[in-house]
Amino acid sequence: MNSKSKKLKVVVLTHGGCEFLLQSLLKIDLVHVAGVFVETEISPRKYGLREQLERSIRYDGYTATVKKVARLVSGRSSKRARREREISVDRSELETLTVQSGIPLHYLANYHSEESIDLMKRSNADLGIIWGTNILKESVFKIPRLGSINIHQGLAPYYRGGPPVFWELYNGQPEVGITVHFVEAKVDTGAIVTQEKVPLNYDYDYGLDYESFIADFRKGISTNCVKLMTEATKMIADGTVQTRQQDISLGKRYRLPVKQEKDELRRVLLKRAYDAGRDTYKLMKLKRK
Repeated sequence: MNSKSKKLKVVVLTHGGCEFLLQSLLKIDLVHVAGVFVETEISPRKYGLREQLERSIRYDGYTATVKKVARLVSGRSSKRARREREISVDRSELETLTVQSGIPLHYLANYHSEESIDLMKRSNADLGIIWGTNILKESVFKIPRLGSINIHQGLAPYYRGGPPVFWELYNGQPEVGITVHFVEAKVDTGAIVTQEKVPLNYDYDYGLDYESFIADFRKGISTNCVKLMTEATKMIADGTVQTRQQDISLGKRYRLPVKQEKDELRRVLLKRAYDAGRDTYKLMKLKRK
């Protein structure tokens, strides 16, 4: 029997940034990476002009909406919109790694097209590994024999959906969870394979620019995510995995914060700083850094 046939055949579905994960998976003796499928374009939901304006005001506020309209009128937004629909992938590093490792690499415009689904089915994978994609339909995540597992930066079932870290910060949580779970139709509700907690301490060197703090925090826990996904894959491969079903009544699915909630987080951070005896005037000056 071919040695590869004894291994767990996995495929990775990603929008990019999976190189470190691939390197880690390749070290597992019982795992064979049968392919990497990179989706290269976002298919945005279609909204009418009025609904677009209403959503922009709701989530970003009037000032940001006026700037968007100004860009649209000046013609600068069309190129920007195209760039936002195209997913940025560092192809050189990924292609070098897959060629050196003999891993088939496929770039797909849309995971849910008939051509993409047929291509993924031909990989005959045992397990799908979801690494930073949009929400997938069952027609995709159920293709592998065992289904697919996903990495979620949140402590499921308490924090499902997103955006990661924002709501934990908003609610004053002392930590953020990282969860590997099987994928089901409802977002972040599948059986938990493994998870861990990471301390969450806001760094006031960012002032009130919580967006930059969150972005850097998420980058900082990327190593934890790789480690946890690797451990989960290894446990599935060697048969030692013990999943547990989620009781979704214990938590909720979060969604994008609206403008008022974003402003409220800044007020909350300012109050916490004041209560801790920090120089709040200095923090206000750093707000738009």
